Amino acid sequence: MFEFPQPKRIRKWETLFIIHPDRVEEKEALLDKLKQIIQVNGGDVLKIDEWGTKKLAYSIQKKKQGYYVLMEFYGNSNLPQELESHFRIDERVMRFIIVKLEDRFKPESQSSKGGN
Repeated sequence: MFEFPQPKRIRKWETLFIIHPDRVEEKEALLDKLKQIIQVNGGDVLKIDEWGTKKLAYSIQKKKQGYYVLMEFYGNSNLPQELESHFRIDERVMRFIIVKLEDRFKPESQSSKGGN
């Protein structure tokens, strides 16, 4: 019996990542690369919130500080795996976490909310 392919659900995520303090000057290149990965995988960036340099709870790679960035984005279900593989090989990123915010996200509803 023929089955119709299921349409891919658009989901909403956020990622918090810490940029190595010695590589902060490269953050724009890193953010551009992340945006490119998200867009190639059918998504888009909703918001980027740069928290700046903060003290770490514990030393990572013998560093006591890192540059924190919070990014909200949406895309298909395979997008977090693509980002995760990039984070793991990029030496500028010390730590990261990706969290799903919404299982079913409609991008057009986000633009109609306005500037609240």
